[in-house]
Amino acid sequence: MSHPNARLGYALVVLAAVLFGVNGGVSRVAMGSGLSPESFTTLRITGATAVFVAYAAVFRRSALRRPRGTALLLVIALGLVGVTGLQLTYNVAIDRLPLGIALLIEYLAPVLVVLWVRFVRKEEVRPRMWGAVALAVVGLAVVSRVWTGLAFDGLGVVMALLASVCFAAYFLLGEHNVGFDDPLRVILWAFVVATVCMNLIRPIWTTPDLPRTTSGLGRLGDVSVNPWLVLAMVVVLGTVVPFFLEMVALRHLPATIVTVVAMLEPVIAVVLGWGWFRESLTPVQVVGAVAVLAGIVLAQTSRKVALAVPPP
Repeated sequence: MSHPNARLGYALVVLAAVLFGVNGGVSRVAMGSGLSPESFTTLRITGATAVFVAYAAVFRRSALRRPRGTALLLVIALGLVGVTGLQLTYNVAIDRLPLGIALLIEYLAPVLVVLWVRFVRKEEVRPRMWGAVALAVVGLAVVSRVWTGLAFDGLGVVMALLASVCFAAYFLLGEHNVGFDDPLRVILWAFVVATVCMNLIRPIWTTPDLPRTTSGLGRLGDVSVNPWLVLAMVVVLGTVVPFFLEMVALRHLPATIVTVVAMLEPVIAVVLGWGWFRESLTPVQVVGAVAVLAGIVLAQTSRKVALAVPPP
């Protein structure tokens, strides 16, 4: 493997964040064709697993070997919580909330990670962690306008909060797994576990018949697209490619930096929500969103133990 290239690492993470951010809007279009969040999640995860397995079979067959012992247990946990739980709650949240708000709440995950490592792992953290938590909580309260009663769908907010918990678990489990195993092997088997789980919840053969075309929604409401083409975009450009890009980025940058740069995703989602779906925030809510983002960055950078770049 060549020496780590920080510029390449940053470029890969930024591109992954853009793809993940845009995928939120594309996923809405897919679900707008008549798919429930459960059916959509099954199709997305199953399709991504098929692509990961095909890639490994052609380019890296060692990734097809099943993990054993503790590694297997960690991959199962990652698949159940960090993939299945995260995707399912996230898809319900973006179906019921403004896109930017759903991702903003989900990205409270780094704050939860820092709280976990401080109180459970007993790691030392910098004092700014407390200011970070306060900023994130107050900012979220402002965005949600709690003084007027919850300004958004209650179930959607709960699902977004659960998504943040699952995302935090994804960080913590993935951080440990990638440290001692091939990232492709970890991702592949986590998706295999998630595929089995989602097909037990909503089997792929129960997918309803989709119309020949569906609306592009929002400002693209007059545009008709093939829902299966949209699903293919979600699987390839919204799941497999960004996951792969972040996996490669971890060879050039520490995980702490990768997760901070990936915070571009909710920013992109807010812009996309405004430009595509005509969603807007009041000036006060914009200030709250900035406070949440600042709190997340401060929290993620308050860890004193820097993560090493994983070996190839």
